[in-house]
Formats: sequence, structure tokens, C-alpha cells
Amino acid sequence: MKLSVVGIGPGDKDYILPIAQQVLSEADIVIGYSYYFQFIEHLLKPGCECIGKELSEEEARAQLAVERCEDGKHVAVISSGDAGIYAMASLVYEYARLSANKDIELQTIPGISAFIASAGKLGAPLGHDFCCISLSDLMTPWSTIEKRILGAAMGDFVTSIYNPRSKKRFWQLERFREIFLQHRNPDTPVAIIRQVTRPDEQITLTTLEKMDTSLVDMFSLVMIGNSQTYTFQNFLVTPRGYLSRKPHTGQQIQDESFRQIQQQLKRTDLHPADQWAVIRCIHSTADFEYENLYESSLEAMTQWNLYLKQGGTIVTDVTMVQAGITKAFTQQYKTQVICYLNDPRVEELSIQEELTRSQAAIRIATEEHPTALFVVGNAPTALFELCDQLIDQKIKPAGIIAAPVGFVNVVESKLKLKAIPTVPYVLIKGQKGGSNVAASIVNAAFTLDSFYQTDTGI
Repeated sequence: MKLSVVGIGPGDKDYILPIAQQVLSEADIVIGYSYYFQFIEHLLKPGCECIGKELSEEEARAQLAVERCEDGKHVAVISSGDAGIYAMASLVYEYARLSANKDIELQTIPGISAFIASAGKLGAPLGHDFCCISLSDLMTPWSTIEKRILGAAMGDFVTSIYNPRSKKRFWQLERFREIFLQHRNPDTPVAIIRQVTRPDEQITLTTLEKMDTSLVDMFSLVMIGNSQTYTFQNFLVTPRGYLSRKPHTGQQIQDESFRQIQQQLKRTDLHPADQWAVIRCIHSTADFEYENLYESSLEAMTQWNLYLKQGGTIVTDVTMVQAGITKAFTQQYKTQVICYLNDPRVEELSIQEELTRSQAAIRIATEEHPTALFVVGNAPTALFELCDQLIDQKIKPAGIIAAPVGFVNVVESKLKLKAIPTVPYVLIKGQKGGSNVAASIVNAAFTLDSFYQTDTGI
């Protein structure tokens, strides 16, 4: 005894798969919804027994199919579309499991589902992830259906709706639309496909906001695009992403990172040059708090761009800052980057004057390069030394980048610099900072031109 569950496609005879045609031609008994026999009667062999049931008699069909299975008999149960999608396959298998006394040979023959046939008519709406949701709450609690609707909306799935609307169930589709509008653009493309592949086929293209639910009935399938879906001629197209691949080269990855950071910035008071510095700081730390920690004076970034392109000198407090400044920039503009921390004179001076090594290194550096751009990315004592020399008017630097990091005297050193209005500075407020942040600000100053030359600023 053999029991086949056969998907007969959406309606048109050309949409019945050859394997389904073969199985139906071999069946001795065919059971199904009476309306469906018009689509397959030409495939059945002479003498085949056809048993039609009403639309709501799914359980009766499944039970009868199992009961009619006998030795030497082949019983087929037909479903429109695919037999396993909102159709008879699962129910037939459940009843077969309950009939343990029968050794039934079971098989499911796939068919072209309504959403697949509709997708073909629409061109390419299923180019990316998609899902199907039935709005029928006869078997599934509406609370469960609503969770699935919310998941599809938030997950940006192209969504096909089965059982969208009937005379008694008229409000569910409106509720679906309401939930989707909370998470999708009102202009999201929507297609209503009625009687797909059948003589009365009708396709209506609209949008999520303008969708007229009165056009929808139980012979309709509704398909909603995702955030990338667009209309092209009379088609819907959902890109797979081939023309907008993820960045893969180092430069592409960096540029995309900058773009994403800029999209999330919130401050409106920043000069574009300062915004670029903030983007570079966040890029090196993945910490968006730097947007609010950043402070500058006297159009510092613009001044430093000119200074560095003219071959200015940079002095850093530690070698890690020195290493973080992009060598391609310093080579291009012949900019010298100096760190005196390992100079032989530093240890002697630090002992004699009871200074930290960083402070001693900065004191030596200021004597030899009083007009340099000083970059502090580690030691607050180095920043204190610069502040004292500014107060005593011993130096006239191109500017100071103040990004020492830590706990002791870090905040105080930055506040002291802020109180000196005569020097262009960029400082990172509070205890945060570091060598990577300090170097990022320098790299931002080098690259202001490339920032200004693009539409988005990047």
C-alpha cells in the first residue's frame, strides 16, 4: 500500500511538476478539495476513483486517505501549491502515525507554492532572506501569529502572507500592516497577487502605506518587500548584494567604518574638522563617548592641517604615539615626529630635577623645538610641563593635543591647559585618552582635505 501527498502547483497545468504528473497518473484513488480536481483530471488514469471533499474537511480527507490504503493500492492526496506548505502533508503523516497497524509507504511530492509562482510573476522579489506567514488563527493563536509578524518586520524579511483575508477574518491584515509600518518605510513595495497562474490572475503593485486591504481575499497572496526592495518596470526586485558587496580591502573597510560612525554622531556644534577628528577617535576605540569628551580651541584642526602639510614638527610624550602616526603622511609632507623619552639626557635630568621621565623628555624637547605640535597621549606630567612653560612664555607651540589617560592628575592636567587661552588645543575631557587617541587626532589633521572632498565628508 502506498500513500502519496502531491502538490499540484498554484493552478495552471504548466505549473504541475513532471514528477507530480507521473505519480497522479499511477494513483488508484485521489482525494482532495473538490475545486482542485479540475486542474488534474486530465492526468488521471481511467478508472481512478476521485473523492472530493469541502474546503474545511482537511481532517476528513487525511483520515479517509489512511483508511483507504490497502495492499496493492496507491492513494494520492492532492494539495494546491506545495503539499508541505500550509497544506495536507503534515496532517496526512499525523494520521498515518496513528495507524500503526498499517505498513504504509509514504511519500510527499513537492509542488510550486503560491509564493514561488507569485515571485516568478513579480520578477525577483525573493533575492534575499524571506519568510511566509499565515494570518489564519483557526489553528494558531493570534498572539503567536503577532509575534511572528513582529519578528519578520524587525528582521527585515521579505514576507509573503498566506490566508490574508476572508469575510469573517477581515481585521488581521490591517493589524499586520499596522505592525509592519512601525518597523518599515511606508514606501516599502507591496504586491497583491490574486489567482496566480489562473485565468483570473490579477497583480496589483502598491506600497505598505497605500495598500488597499479590500482588494485581498482568500485567493490572494500578499508579498511585502524588505528595506532594499524596489520597483523596476512592473517588477519587484530585492537585491542579493552583488552590486553592493561588503567592503573587503583595508581602505574599503576603513571608509565604511568612518561612514557608519558619522551616521551615528549626534553633536551639531562641531566644526567639520573637529567632527573628522571625533570620527577618527571613535574609530580607534569603538567608543562613541569620545564625541562628548572631545573639545578644541582656536580652530586647531584647521591650523594643524596647514602646519603639518608645510613640514611642521611633531613631538610626542611616548613612542606609542609616535608609532601610531601614519608614516605615509609624515613621509609625504616630510614631517618630523620626535619622542625624547629614550634620549640619554632624560634619565639624568629626571634624577637631578626629580621629574618623571616623560616630564624630563618634554622639557628637553621644548628647548629644541619650542614651536612644535606637542602630542600627549600618556603622561599627565608631560602636559603639566607644557602648561607651565606656556604660562612662563618659554614656548609658542603650534598647538597641544592633550589625551593623557589614567587616574592620578589626568583630569587636572587637562583643566589646566583649558584655562590657558593662548594656544590651539584639542583635549579629551576626563580620564580617557591614550596613545591611539592622540595619534588619531594627528592623523585626522593630516587628512582633512580628503574629508572635505567627499559628499558625505568622508
